[in-house]
Amino acid sequence: MAATKSQGKAFGLFMVGLTTAAAGIAYLSSGSGVAALIVGLIVVAISFGFFLSIKPQEGKVPDAPQPLALKLAGIVASLGGWLIVLVGMHATASVSGRMTAAVVGIVVSLFGVLYLLPAAANKNAIWKA
Repeated sequence: MAATKSQGKAFGLFMVGLTTAAAGIAYLSSGSGVAALIVGLIVVAISFGFFLSIKPQEGKVPDAPQPLALKLAGIVASLGGWLIVLVGMHATASVSGRMTAAVVGIVVSLFGVLYLLPAAANKNAIWKA
């Protein structure tokens, strides 16, 4: 997950803070739960400070920007497939109609996730330079 020691320390601190905050939310009704939530949020804020201080050391990103239209098409297809399933479940009461809507929606979503989004990511990939 981390490429350097400082990134690993910041990420570890973030995970500890997030876990402590989640425990605080779980036991929010008790005094120790409130204290754990506050301490967890403070630790998460400190880890964000570490993340921001490390960012300038990372250097230039080796990727060129990817085409926005292709990324948007992939996102629209992925979410559109979900909407097809959702609308299909409410549009018909028959099992065959619902199954058809579900299969068509899954196919549309998979097309967006497995074809359009990788094509957008590979359009200006570093190994093609």
